[in-house]
Amino acid sequence: MASNRYYSGPPSDHFDGQRFFNPGQDRKGHSLRDIWQWKRTAKPAKWPQHVPLAPAVPEKRVEGIRITMVGHASLLVQVAGLNILTDPVWSKRASPFTFIGPRRVTPPGIAFHTLPPIDAVLVSHNHYDHLDTATLKRLHAEHAPLIVTPLGNDTIIRKAVPGARVQTRDWGESLDVGNATITLTPANHWSARGLRDRRMALWSGFWLQTPKGQIGFAGDTGYGEGAIFRDLHARYGAPDVALIPIGAYEPRSFMATQHVNPVEAVRIFRDIGARQALGIHWGTFQLTDEARTAPCADLHAALLAADIAPDRFVPAEPGGVYDFP
Repeated sequence: MASNRYYSGPPSDHFDGQRFFNPGQDRKGHSLRDIWQWKRTAKPAKWPQHVPLAPAVPEKRVEGIRITMVGHASLLVQVAGLNILTDPVWSKRASPFTFIGPRRVTPPGIAFHTLPPIDAVLVSHNHYDHLDTATLKRLHAEHAPLIVTPLGNDTIIRKAVPGARVQTRDWGESLDVGNATITLTPANHWSARGLRDRRMALWSGFWLQTPKGQIGFAGDTGYGEGAIFRDLHARYGAPDVALIPIGAYEPRSFMATQHVNPVEAVRIFRDIGARQALGIHWGTFQLTDEARTAPCADLHAALLAADIAPDRFVPAEPGGVYDFP
């Protein structure tokens, strides 16, 4: 067994001393053979090469809750005077390479040079569409934000960004950033940067408690039995805003354990009792087989079937600015 190159710590209910895992789920995950079989038979929908948009220009500070969609899982969360980025990716590809890998079809919804001062960055896990070291280098050079991430990811970040301010936490652990408390929350997912480091760093969502309200960011997650989401509601109450993935879900035979589809996203919305939600993780990088706008149509249908007003859970468009009272 390969040694863990990222993290050394005591075993827990989701760490066996070598690798992290999702409690109650198969620890093996998909093999390279599984991936090859999916790709061999896949019939992915054709995506557009480029989708133009008008980038937003954020204010320096916002006293209420304002969320601006950059694209995929990258959002600018402005709340109670704080500026926080989630899983920031400004690169052209979600890949370890600049010449191959999933290419973005929408430009970033905020031009990098118009970002307000960034206080903190939340990195949910180490997949390339969420942990982009090129973007983190730029952010460190221009903003020097605090980077908050699950166990083990600090090793990756510090190697790529010398001098970065990084704080790691386990599921259920918190830290204060300004007037907000940020807690790492469980997710049904996995991690890897290459072929030999699977599940050596932890993955998570985030829960933000602020004077202006609570915000839940799910990160990447499968639904499983739904217990982790019902537990969030029991522990922290109902978020004022939930940021829930709705894309990268086909085929279900391959993706169900790691990415929710819109029907399951609506279940999360109900499980945590969210007042409002934005659908994220869709329309920027083609990672799976569904059409680019299928998550939007499927989310609308799932909300109608659940008798939830569609304006309570909307797909976040890159460049879209969303204010919440």
